[in-house]
Amino acid sequence: MTSLYRKQRVFGIIGRSGSGKTRLVSRLISCFCQRGLSVSTIKHTHHGVDMDTPGKDTFQHRQSGAAEVMLATPARWFLQHQSPTPPKLNDLLKAMQPVDLILVEGFHADVPACVEVWRPITGKEPLFINNPHIQVIATDNIPMKNPEEKKVFLPLDDTQSIADYIESNIFLWNIT
Repeated sequence: MTSLYRKQRVFGIIGRSGSGKTRLVSRLISCFCQRGLSVSTIKHTHHGVDMDTPGKDTFQHRQSGAAEVMLATPARWFLQHQSPTPPKLNDLLKAMQPVDLILVEGFHADVPACVEVWRPITGKEPLFINNPHIQVIATDNIPMKNPEEKKVFLPLDDTQSIADYIESNIFLWNIT
């Protein structure tokens, strides 16, 4: 009998625009892969993005009303899904193949375990002050006195230590 749900190891990477999230995620993917783990990612954006090209077949299919359009090439495939409402993280996780770890960039209100990339140079307030899901802050400005005793501060360029923390504090998501 097939289970109606599965568990997936998930950890979030969040931070303000320009803080270096994508560079950290890329380094973490390489680090985890070197450790023998399979890794996938979900990237959330508030901006409208279209991966399709006007005039191409897949674009015409979608414009004609297709709910999903899949493009398959010899090396990879892409699935575009139209939705009247923003996607839920659980639904996105459900659509992905099981792997050792899914790093979620964004969805800061939904991922129960996150690292925040925070650099004062962005001129923006950190998120960790008001977000209980943030467990660790990866920063280039580690405070002399920890303002949040329950938070862990790690150097942003210390990929190994950040990866170690993530592996030790991973969140096991019940995908339903």
